[in-house]
Amino acid sequence: MPAPQSHDVTALLQAWGRGEAAVLDELLPLVYGELHRQAERHMRAQPAGHTLQTTAVVHEAYLRMVDRDGGGAEWQSRAQFFALASRAMRSVLVDHARARRAGKRGGGAAGLTLGAADEVADNQPDVDVLALDEALTRLAALDPRLAQVVELRYFGGLGIEEAAQTLGVSHATVERDWRTAKLWLRRELTGAWQP
Repeated sequence: MPAPQSHDVTALLQAWGRGEAAVLDELLPLVYGELHRQAERHMRAQPAGHTLQTTAVVHEAYLRMVDRDGGGAEWQSRAQFFALASRAMRSVLVDHARARRAGKRGGGAAGLTLGAADEVADNQPDVDVLALDEALTRLAALDPRLAQVVELRYFGGLGIEEAAQTLGVSHATVERDWRTAKLWLRRELTGAWQP
């Protein structure tokens, strides 16, 4: 089956935003593969013993988007949809981590490793999703685009070029933002400043 054209997805998203709920039946098959790839990339980076399945992340994120944004959202593009999907996946993973932490005796979770920011950058395991979420919330208050770059790269699994397209900025801008965000996260998550 040929890959969906970006304008096909955009047109369906815009119809959905106008309240045409029936287009969801056409939209889901066009976006499901990419949503699943994004979730798979992120799930590979989760610590051993992580109980949430990739398909569950995709379905829950999609349902949250449908419940929140359908029927009235003004979708501008496919890129905007996948950026919001990244945010929804982040929310799913954070909620799951909170529930697991609450269910553990003592409620504690392992701290972040010294290389937390690099682990975020390289999608390595052992990153405390809750601590990362809190740090990203603080980063968003200072520089929303830096937080978006981390969200798209880590939670959405997008590469530099894909993130640049989603944000509508240059490849070089995303690379610079990514380096800056990693340094900021290292300082925030570990308390260590390393230039």
